[in-house]
Amino acid sequence: MLELISVKKNYPSPLEGQEVCVLKDITLKVSTGRSVAIVGPSGSGKSTLLNIIGALDKPSSGRVLLDDADISRLDERQLAKIRNEKIGFVFQLHHLLPQCTVLENVLIPTLAGSKPASRKAFEERADSLLERVGLKDWSYHRPGELSGGQRQRVAVVRALINSPGLLLADEPTGSLDRESSEKIAELLVDLNRSEKVTLILVTHSGELANRMSEVLELDNGLLTERKSR
Repeated sequence: MLELISVKKNYPSPLEGQEVCVLKDITLKVSTGRSVAIVGPSGSGKSTLLNIIGALDKPSSGRVLLDDADISRLDERQLAKIRNEKIGFVFQLHHLLPQCTVLENVLIPTLAGSKPASRKAFEERADSLLERVGLKDWSYHRPGELSGGQRQRVAVVRALINSPGLLLADEPTGSLDRESSEKIAELLVDLNRSEKVTLILVTHSGELANRMSEVLELDNGLLTERKSR
């Protein structure tokens, strides 16, 4: 499903002619349907790694294979297609459009490249997913009328609308209260199992991390296995 081979990421340093090495020789293999948590101190490069996995950024060197395609070598048009069709994103902030209804927000990823004949199928999937997360009755409300936890659930549904094989979540419970965090954690675990979607998330929450089938720690640019079960 996903493989990183000797991935490195450097950024220019304020000092002329020097670079800051954020990721050092990262090697990772994740099979279909697995759930993986990436933990580590703030500033260790967790979000950078997730962005590289999600084709939002490119490594300085190394390879990123998604379903055997080397996405680190693709152009922007090809990457946009992969991000839309194969990868779902959930961020710490929901990034919902305030002027759109819940249903409209969920359907936004389907607007790029979808055929008119599939609109009804997308709407039916959106209805089904919203019902599953307990938000069917909120379909025509706008984000400002929802709680933080509800908005994040909408963001999760939006990430799944195109039936991606890979779901990436960057601190998905970071801005939520404890009760909402627990509900999002339960939702992600349930969707990982029922949708057979591969889940990789970055989190500071030990409770959320321990719900995943594997926990990896990123520190000083190196990724190591912390816990497996």
